[in-house]
Amino acid sequence: MALSDQLQAINQTAEALSSCERRRLFYLCEMLDTDTSEACMKDMLKVLCDERGNLFLTELMLQLKRFDILRKVYKTNRDEAEKTLKDKQVLPRFRVLMANINDDMANEDLNRVKFLLSSTLSHEQMEKAKSFLDVIIELEKLDIVSPERVDCIEECLRNIGRVDLAKKVTAYKMSDVTSEGHLSEQQMHRAPCPVPTPNSSPQQTRQAQPLHIATENVPLPIYREQNCQSQLDCYKFNTNPRGVCVIIDCVGNDGDMLEHTFKNLHFNVILYKLLSVDETILALRGILRQRENLEGDGFVCCIISRGTANYLLGTDLYAADLHLDNVRSLFTADVCPMLAGKPKLFFIQRYNVSEFTQSARTEHRDEYLETDGCDERSRCVIPTDADVFWSHCWTDDCQLEQGHHRSIYLKALTDALHKGQKRKTHLVDVHTEVNGAIYEHNKRNPGAKYNMDLKYTLRKNLYLQ
Repeated sequence: MALSDQLQAINQTAEALSSCERRRLFYLCEMLDTDTSEACMKDMLKVLCDERGNLFLTELMLQLKRFDILRKVYKTNRDEAEKTLKDKQVLPRFRVLMANINDDMANEDLNRVKFLLSSTLSHEQMEKAKSFLDVIIELEKLDIVSPERVDCIEECLRNIGRVDLAKKVTAYKMSDVTSEGHLSEQQMHRAPCPVPTPNSSPQQTRQAQPLHIATENVPLPIYREQNCQSQLDCYKFNTNPRGVCVIIDCVGNDGDMLEHTFKNLHFNVILYKLLSVDETILALRGILRQRENLEGDGFVCCIISRGTANYLLGTDLYAADLHLDNVRSLFTADVCPMLAGKPKLFFIQRYNVSEFTQSARTEHRDEYLETDGCDERSRCVIPTDADVFWSHCWTDDCQLEQGHHRSIYLKALTDALHKGQKRKTHLVDVHTEVNGAIYEHNKRNPGAKYNMDLKYTLRKNLYLQ
């Protein structure tokens, strides 16, 4: 391609790409946090084409999946370009891999990754990250991720249930090619990079992807590796009572069943029924004001309520609502230091109702949830989101119209907790049984599906004996 033709192709390419495509292209070209404007892109491509040749532009269009530009500007098609580049790839394979993983990540996957890294990256970095590539860029700046250090990426992908993507990272690691972006055999035997977790120390951080039984009849197991830590590295969980368990039953079902279960697990149980959102907030704040509720080895919160995707409604179906994140944040180490370092378990059964208009919504923001019942000890050592076990299940509220309704999720949970107590089973393995029960129910009752989301940042093993 003549120089004038090359310059014309670069100009046409830059003008045809969106801002998101330009940002991806800069990443593939190993340019992080630079001006991604059209003019800057043209200048960069001119320099790189001189260094790497015209095939560089063709490969970029393949990676961006802009086959129309390949055809109109570069006078070739996808098949011909792939055949030409089969043994002549120019782009670093590490960046190609990360870009491809980015394409396969749903918004909910990204949110889960950000949750797992919420104490590794700052709030500002999290707000800035609008894609998986943005997260990878921030991790590269911290030298947590590089072409030779991908263990933490592999681990995060497994933790969010995307084993398919984790396998791609594993295949990259096992490559024998030693060119840039690959790991040599010698490098593969290095000590693995520590996985970024909320406390920057070895910990188990696992999360199960929601069950999508509507599209496939395959159970989604909760991924868990053998912990290399000592079996003695467990949460202290032998006080009597173990701690407080607050149960808020806003639909009038299953609260008594949960109360019986957690009393058997030696918790001090406080049961509330049919509360509005304001009453729910007052109840939770009341728990925190009583110091004796926070002196045990752990804390449990169970909520049964109608709601929407992110909000609980209590008995206020068309008025105030409570964001699920605010429920969890009320008990974090920075807000309630007396619970710092202790496991905080949340079990949420939500019954979906139709979304209502924003004008009818009165959000309860963080300032309404601040507690004034905790002292200031331990504030500096325990990360905000550490030691949380979050189990959230949702199904359609039409099931509440059935006589003597009982939540399949809560029934499976109480049964599994009872068995786990007898066998001294790890809490995550207890939840695996719940996962299986939900799968079996959905297979038999496709019109009454339950969906489930599990994520946790436990730093140690937890047994409810």
